[in-house]
Amino acid sequence: MPAWNPGEELSPKEVDPQDVGRSAAYSLWLKAPNPTITFFKTLDVTNLTRICRKRRLKFNMLIVYCIGKAASSIREFYTLPVDDKLIQYDSLAASVVVKNKFGDINSCDIPFSENLDEFNRAYLSSVAQVAENCEDRDLSAEFMVVGTSVILETELDGVIGMYSGVFNNPFLFWGKFRRKRFHFYLPISFQFHHVQMDGAHAGRFLANLQDEIRRLK
Repeated sequence: MPAWNPGEELSPKEVDPQDVGRSAAYSLWLKAPNPTITFFKTLDVTNLTRICRKRRLKFNMLIVYCIGKAASSIREFYTLPVDDKLIQYDSLAASVVVKNKFGDINSCDIPFSENLDEFNRAYLSSVAQVAENCEDRDLSAEFMVVGTSVILETELDGVIGMYSGVFNNPFLFWGKFRRKRFHFYLPISFQFHHVQMDGAHAGRFLANLQDEIRRLK
C-alpha cells in the first residue's frame, strides 16, 4: 500500500466486496448480531523493554508502532465495513487512549509511519495535545484506524470488547506485562470484524506482530 505523507489529502472509497475477495464474508457477517471475533495471544516483549531503557522511548509507543508495522503488510487491514458499505483506505492510523489534564479520557488517532523516529514524534506531540485540550483526535474519515486500549492498573489474561455496531475497527487490549526470569511477556486481545478479515488474516497479523517486536532495533 502507498505510504502516507503529512499534508497529503486521503480519499477513502467504497469498493465492491467481490473485488477485494470479501463477498462471502460480507453476505454472511454484515448483518450478524455479533460479527466480531477475539483472539488471545501472549507476546514476548523482552526486546521492547530493552529498547525502552537503551533509547528512552515509551513502551506503549513502541508496541503501537509494532502493531502498525505488522498490520501495514496485510491487505485486509485497508478495508473496513462502514454502515452497509465496504470502504477501502490508503493508509493506517493507530488510536490510543489518553488521560487528559482533568483525569478523564480522550481518544487520539496517530497516522502510522514506518519511520520509528517520525512516528515517535507524532505520537508524543499528538498525545500531549489531546491531554491538554481534552478533545478527541479523530482521523477515521481519512485513515483505517486500529484501536488500542491499555489498562495499566493490573495484569490481564484477556479482554472481550463490547460490539456496539457503530465502530467496526480492529481493536487490541492489554494490561501490565509480566516478568518470568529474564523475559517479559504481554497477553493481548485482538478483536476484529469478520467482514474485514478471516481468522487466517488475524493469525498472520499476530505472528507478524511478534516478529516486529523481536526484530525492532
